Amino acid sequence: MESMNMNNKIVLAYSGGLDTTYCAVYLAKIKHMEVHAITINTGAFSDQELNELGKRAMAAGVKSFKCIDVREKYYNSCIRYLIYANVLKNGTYPLSVSSERTAQAMAIAEYANILNISCIAHGSTGAGNDQVRFDMVFQYMIPNVQIVTPIRDNKLSREQEIEFLKMHGVDFDFKKAEYSINKGLWGTSVGGKETLTSNTYLPDQAWPVQATEKQIRDIQLTFTQGELTAIDGQIFNHPVAAIEYLQEIAQPYGIGRDMHVGDTIIGIKGRVGFEAAAPTIIIKAHHLLEKHVLTKWQLYWKDQLAMWYGNWLHEGQMMDPVMRDMECLFESTQKMVTGDVFVTLLPYRFVLTGIQSQHDLMSAKFGMYGEMNSAWSGEDVKGFSKIFGNQSAIYQSVNHLQENG
Repeated sequence: MESMNMNNKIVLAYSGGLDTTYCAVYLAKIKHMEVHAITINTGAFSDQELNELGKRAMAAGVKSFKCIDVREKYYNSCIRYLIYANVLKNGTYPLSVSSERTAQAMAIAEYANILNISCIAHGSTGAGNDQVRFDMVFQYMIPNVQIVTPIRDNKLSREQEIEFLKMHGVDFDFKKAEYSINKGLWGTSVGGKETLTSNTYLPDQAWPVQATEKQIRDIQLTFTQGELTAIDGQIFNHPVAAIEYLQEIAQPYGIGRDMHVGDTIIGIKGRVGFEAAAPTIIIKAHHLLEKHVLTKWQLYWKDQLAMWYGNWLHEGQMMDPVMRDMECLFESTQKMVTGDVFVTLLPYRFVLTGIQSQHDLMSAKFGMYGEMNSAWSGEDVKGFSKIFGNQSAIYQSVNHLQENG
């Protein structure tokens, strides 16, 4: 490991999981650093869990512990654009973890600035995306930062970390450590021995929330200019509260569970399990509403930018100014995305029943697809078809003559 900060103080990005627990003990008890642990709450913790987290951090030897709640800031700066753009990476993954890392890294950098500490540690390994996401944000916001990563630097396996903590008498749930759980407002990721393979699936016990709900339930989601503002008529003061409420309803159905396979920033393939009931339902419901209220070309260009936006965010580039440019377009398209979406929840799946909106472009007064129309005549269609296909007709005529000339 490279030499430590001269003043012996370090800020540790602390989640309380296996990796950051190792970092806390290693930095405080082996390297004799003055460790200031910080947890950034992006939707992972209850008040009781945060209280216990603080106790565990202090027991690990840190000098101080602080938690900063950035849920609303995280939603305002990131999640709402993922909803506007209907972002599902590879058509599957709602960017549950990758979307929150920038928010966490920025808050950690701001805290380090407040403490006037330019040495930051995080628990990333050398094989994943998070190391790049954290490093880039820290380097943007604290140009002279010294980044310490004990897991990555010492090339440790989970088994080695567990053995180290046992040797130092750390009270840790080592059975739980068999799976790496990352919970947040926009979903939970699950990693374990099964995700290191290409042919095995996570067992039921690996999922943080068990699928216990069997009763079919109909719900109504209300969107206002693209944002979820009410569920079953209950109005929420902020979309964060609506997301958390929907998650509480839908997660026990086992909805939103899947395995994501993708390309990491560093070029290797990665596989991870995730459960994201609320994000999956919200994105699909929002997309259905958009199909009714947006024009063909609004939908088309949103789709083109959404894939690029999601991938650039996934690769840690949320601070690139081009992201702000795309967000302006996404936000502009949401002016008429207001209405209700009706959803039926069932075990392990959901059905989008339909929508109701004053902006619905599927209006009977302009015609009914496949049935009748009241806005044009048959002669109008004949003329339109002739003009609309004129360029292709000319091409075919010219080249047919040449081929047969």
